[in-house]
Amino acid sequence: MAAELVRRKVDVIVTYAASAIDAAKPSTSTIPIVFFGGGDPVKAGLVASLARPGGNLTGVSIMAPELNPKRLDLLSELIPQAGVIGLLVNPNNWSAARTIQDLQEAAHAKGVHLEILKAGADGDFDTTFASLVRLNAGALIVASDAYYFSRRERIVALAAHDAVPAIYDAREFVAAGGFVSYGSSFTSSWPQVGIYAGKILKGANPADLPVHQPTKFELVINLKTAKALGLTIPPSILARADEVIE
Repeated sequence: MAAELVRRKVDVIVTYAASAIDAAKPSTSTIPIVFFGGGDPVKAGLVASLARPGGNLTGVSIMAPELNPKRLDLLSELIPQAGVIGLLVNPNNWSAARTIQDLQEAAHAKGVHLEILKAGADGDFDTTFASLVRLNAGALIVASDAYYFSRRERIVALAAHDAVPAIYDAREFVAAGGFVSYGSSFTSSWPQVGIYAGKILKGANPADLPVHQPTKFELVINLKTAKALGLTIPPSILARADEVIE
């Protein structure tokens, strides 16, 4: 698909998520690419620096993996009795290794046992959640991933079926019935992608457009799901929430 866009000599390519970026980047060094995704674009080799990307790529980095230790902190506050916490991660995501390392270090510091569960295709979810139950995990962290976002209703349904409190990276999971989320607002970050695409179409050079990183992060809680799980949200956390779904 990326090669087809190059053959059509489009003026700009917009990508969402690691798999699309990985396909688009090697396909062209001349057509501007505006990306939207998580992870560190410098470490991923997408840009030379955040301030001056230097090549044909720029876009929005939502800092999703960097927030995983904070999500672990929130789960520990919400479910302090959880001695075993699962991490659902997509092995096909280029930020997977960093996500696992960061959360293992954070879990070790807290004295919590972290179980790594990998799912990269539709057929993996049932087996993965069955493992979660066998491990007696008290909670689950769902790593940021575009594929998971597209399968959010199924993931939320499996977590509800197994009565596992889960934290996600986006409010859309909570709107679908998930327990809690903490992360960048996708709806406030997406317009920047359109702004950059528009600037490039008017002649701007992507090499000179700084990679945008959100500065606002939102905590969203679903009280109906909390009640179904038999959990009471501490007033201190409710007071910090940006949105409470009842």
